Amino acid sequence: MEFTHVTSVLLGLVIILNILFATIVIFFERREASTTWAWLLVLYFLPVVGFILYLLFGTSLRHAHLFQWEDKKKIGIEEIIDKQMEELSTNHFPFRNASSSNYRDLIYMHLRNNDAVLTEDNQVDIFTEGKNKFDQLFKDIEAAENHIHIQYYIIQRDGLGKRFIEALTKKANEGVKVRLLYDELGSRGMTKRFFREFRQAGGRVEAFFPSKLKFINLRLNFRNHRKLVIIDGKVGYVGGFNVGDEYLGLNPKFGYWRDTHLRIEGSAVKAIQTRFILDWNQASKHHDITYQPHYFPIVETQGNIDLQIVTSGPDSEWEQIKNGYIKLISSAKKSILIQTPYFIPDASLLDALRIASLSGVDVKIMIPNKPDHLFVYWATTFNAGQLLRAGAKVYIYDNGFIHAKMIVVDEEVSSVGTANIDVRSFKLNFEVNAFIYDEGMAETLTRIFYKDVEVCRQLTIEEFEKRSKWIRFKESIARLVSPIL
Repeated sequence: MEFTHVTSVLLGLVIILNILFATIVIFFERREASTTWAWLLVLYFLPVVGFILYLLFGTSLRHAHLFQWEDKKKIGIEEIIDKQMEELSTNHFPFRNASSSNYRDLIYMHLRNNDAVLTEDNQVDIFTEGKNKFDQLFKDIEAAENHIHIQYYIIQRDGLGKRFIEALTKKANEGVKVRLLYDELGSRGMTKRFFREFRQAGGRVEAFFPSKLKFINLRLNFRNHRKLVIIDGKVGYVGGFNVGDEYLGLNPKFGYWRDTHLRIEGSAVKAIQTRFILDWNQASKHHDITYQPHYFPIVETQGNIDLQIVTSGPDSEWEQIKNGYIKLISSAKKSILIQTPYFIPDASLLDALRIASLSGVDVKIMIPNKPDHLFVYWATTFNAGQLLRAGAKVYIYDNGFIHAKMIVVDEEVSSVGTANIDVRSFKLNFEVNAFIYDEGMAETLTRIFYKDVEVCRQLTIEEFEKRSKWIRFKESIARLVSPIL
């Protein structure tokens, strides 16, 4: 009888906790209905486990003031923002090219909601292979004279990772100030020993959202997915490549690794630098980067490419990168090209793409032929199939793994960065993208897309409709949990 009584009490406590957390999910978190239902299903079917999962993955950072840097005003960015907003709102902005002028409202949105200054003097190089990207990055690291600021989601303790840290250690020994920031979850195999010589040389290392207790991290769900490099305040990198042998195509599981990364020279580097400083000061807890002119040198380039550096994260009021995508999609008159490893859009973005396709816009999307996350893969294939019904074309990349995050609209404007087209990137991850207003860049990215098409197979509506019941079952499960993946 005593055992039965204890069991009843415990069962009652579980039910009460479930009701409590369900109440929090529904009435206090103010999530979208799809996310709310997903968490209610988890709590209902997994009473105890669901409770733990909610603690780890269900809490929100919305409106949290994580990134503070009072010295930001010393860069003069506030004056530039005010000036550009005034000129844009009164149609007096002195645009240098038609591509920017045609997207005045998108530029204004990013400026107003994200402090994303439009810069017009940039030179941009595109990398689609890891070897070329890292060869150039190592050259830039070797040429550094003052400081190197680096931020990656994943740093592996393998061949490339060791070469990488050795190059940074060498520069630290030469007196160059080197700071390295990585995400604790993305780089979960990292050890203190890996950085020992780097730290001894004077290098600084920080982890983003580190665990307070071993194996317990209530911020586990919020990942800093950004990949940024700044060399002497003059050269900046942003894109999809992380640091590891797999990004050189050396992992047999994935084979050839296809990604897209940008190397930027020009005023946009100031925005990349500012983003790194904000992230670094949050992670370091000491706010040890203060304004120094050498972080923001005047750089004269021969570039004429217009772009904005746009960031988003779970602390933001707006899903800025997603909103930028939707604005681009809704503005399309001729074509939309998308490359993404994960395609799990929310209803607003999926509807925007379907409406564009139904309106006669040539919508093409390219996704991988193999999963690196099973649930995400099946949700991706299902959502891609929904576009087929609206007349869009879907290409399955068969030459290894495609990890590129790219969109090109009307061969006129484009975006490249770290954000995937999925709920996680839009709501839960800290991301950064370059929105590029330049026909030459858009045309180059378009050529790259169609070169990739040559090693793809096209998914047809007939093939999609013939998929097995087992695949449909996996898609159904993936769809249910996709809002919280």
